[in-house]
Amino acid sequence: FPVQFWDVFGEGGIPVRTTITEMGPLMLSRILDLNDTQAGILNIVFRAADEKGLLLLDLKDLRAMVQYVGDNSNDFRMKYGNISSQSIGAILRNMLTLEDQGGDFFFGEPELDINDWIKTSEDGRGYINVLHCSKLFLNPLLYSTFLLWMLSELYENLPEEGDLGKPKMVFFFDEAHLLFEDAPKQLLDKIELVVRLIRSKGVGVYFVTQNPMDVPDEILGQLGNRIQHALRAYTPAERKKVVTAAETFRENPEFDTVEAITQLGTGEALISCLDEEGIPSVVERAFILPPQSRFGTIDDMLRNQIIASTPVYKKYYKAVDRESAYEMLLVKAERKQEERLIEIQTLEEEKRLKIEAKEEEKRLKEEEKRLKAEEKEREKQERELQRSQKKTSSRLTPVERVANSAMHAIGREVGRSLIRGILGTLKR
Repeated sequence: FPVQFWDVFGEGGIPVRTTITEMGPLMLSRILDLNDTQAGILNIVFRAADEKGLLLLDLKDLRAMVQYVGDNSNDFRMKYGNISSQSIGAILRNMLTLEDQGGDFFFGEPELDINDWIKTSEDGRGYINVLHCSKLFLNPLLYSTFLLWMLSELYENLPEEGDLGKPKMVFFFDEAHLLFEDAPKQLLDKIELVVRLIRSKGVGVYFVTQNPMDVPDEILGQLGNRIQHALRAYTPAERKKVVTAAETFRENPEFDTVEAITQLGTGEALISCLDEEGIPSVVERAFILPPQSRFGTIDDMLRNQIIASTPVYKKYYKAVDRESAYEMLLVKAERKQEERLIEIQTLEEEKRLKIEAKEEEKRLKEEEKRLKAEEKEREKQERELQRSQKKTSSRLTPVERVANSAMHAIGREVGRSLIRGILGTLKR
């Protein structure tokens, strides 16, 4: 049969990716194991990203957006309510755990196109899509949430088909109990809704688990076809589970369902299906047709050859990291940092100019003070000189005064003669 191998980690199959936006806050809260308060803040993060047109493609986008909301909590508080730094820190720590578990492989682009799981081969046969989960099983929370996301993708993207003669796709959930363990009620409600409505999309869903008690009653009630292999009962608790499993079937008067469940052999099962009227048929005991394809495990070399030859291999093999919230917020942060740097430089320049102005003002005051002191000193010296001259003049004898007067008179006469002589010469 045509086979396509897929693997979230890209090791045992074609990489399977989805974006943070496609996963949504509800399922992401479950992966991150958030409490109600933290899940509410994650909803705020998604709402803020949508309003600002920021794409959340991978974990670094989500981390950048969570940090942005935390750093600007005051701006969001009036619109969305309190955003505590403790809750922001808890979300970031849980994201680190998810990254360590391989979440950075799962979230990104190119994201899976569900139509690549439904297409047929060139000869018209449908593909068997095998999800390689040997590593994914180590993280039950990521595994179960991924399977739920797959169901949601099928439901949201496939058109209504009505009652088809055969389904377009049949989905088998192995280890189905992992899907329901510790799942919050709102998530269980979503699973029930998808299981109930997805039949109209032409999709069949089978939950494979060791005990039907692993599946919640609300969801178990939506399942029409049931195949029950042997259950062994060695304790009263196990006996009770067998009885409960038997009660989920419509009784067959030809045998005791409770006893039959404990006596089934290898490859034998109790089967109940819906008839043409949609009514569950009575339970029948039958042998299951063994696999008609390869029975057993596949070696790595052959699997790698099949993976490399798959038509969609080149479409998904290489990861794409286009501009999204991380890059846009980084640019915004860098621009804000540049603006802050310019603001700091402007403030420092203003501060420097103020200091220089104060120093100049101080220098001018000191200069003015010095000039006033010099002027005061000069005036003081002039006053002292005048006083000295007055004292000298008062000490002259009468003869000295007459002599000084005569000398002054002679000096004035000589000066006038010189002036006349000079002027006379110029006239000539």
